Amino acid sequence: MSMFGSIMNRMFARNGQAGAASTPVAGRSSTAARGESSIGPVMQPPAAERFDVDAMLTRMAAEYGDEKLQWRTSIVDLMKLLNLDSTLAGRRSLAMELGYRGDLNDTAAMNMWLHKQVLRQLAENGGRVPGSLWNVV
Repeated sequence: MSMFGSIMNRMFARNGQAGAASTPVAGRSSTAARGESSIGPVMQPPAAERFDVDAMLTRMAAEYGDEKLQWRTSIVDLMKLLNLDSTLAGRRSLAMELGYRGDLNDTAAMNMWLHKQVLRQLAENGGRVPGSLWNVV
């Protein structure tokens, strides 16, 4: 499964829609940085059901434990919150999957792009992402 597919599965499982995550939508396109690229099969919720990304991640962060994760601004912390590989190798893999065209060694630029791109992909795949999350980086 793709890294973004894993993100969507974690979101659906958390939203109580584990069964809904079994329907892939092939050929979703990335529009970030206007670099069009297919990210492969992505899980899509039922058309009428959209999930509140901010509320869901806020609840997960509250239950995470003693570590205070800055998931609103950090792709590393967002991936940790979703129990995904947040290492540089994991982030590079996600960046390549989502069509990042920048320098993979410029981790600051890649991380900022990744954070916004993950939010964008969540919005394109059934998530409601409030404006307050788009302007934090």
